[in-house]
Amino acid sequence: MKDTQIPESEQSKELFAYFGLAVYYCQALEQQLTNLLLLSKLSQGQTLSEADLAELYQRKLSNSLGQLIKEIQHHFPFSEEETRQLQSVWKQRNHIVHDYFKERIQQTFTPAGRAQMIRELKRFKNKARRLEVKLQSYSTDMYIKLGIEEESIMK
Repeated sequence: MKDTQIPESEQSKELFAYFGLAVYYCQALEQQLTNLLLLSKLSQGQTLSEADLAELYQRKLSNSLGQLIKEIQHHFPFSEEETRQLQSVWKQRNHIVHDYFKERIQQTFTPAGRAQMIRELKRFKNKARRLEVKLQSYSTDMYIKLGIEEESIMK
């Protein structure tokens, strides 16, 4: 019976680790979207003081993933596929954060249920990570085009 005890099971620890990674990569996406928004404003010739840039950066970091996705679509030329991927990750992120364990609580008590949940969370984590890496490359390209050190915008 020990394997069905959630806190003590190694499989349970793995399940919660993948949940954490799923949330982590969503936050990494939020960071990249924030970076892209600021870089887009700078690339349009907007000159912002260091204080204004820092204030805008903090304000954008407090936006939700959905708010950032809606705003970035007005400033960055994502392909239709990239837009679809962003919206899909946003929808899945909301489900994982708000409803996932409520809907699957019974599965957490069985090895087969936990294994299924781990596979789902792993797939989502990989999907979010690939998208985050893609956005990171767009940010890096914009830093280079603008001649900005990446660290200078995130002070």
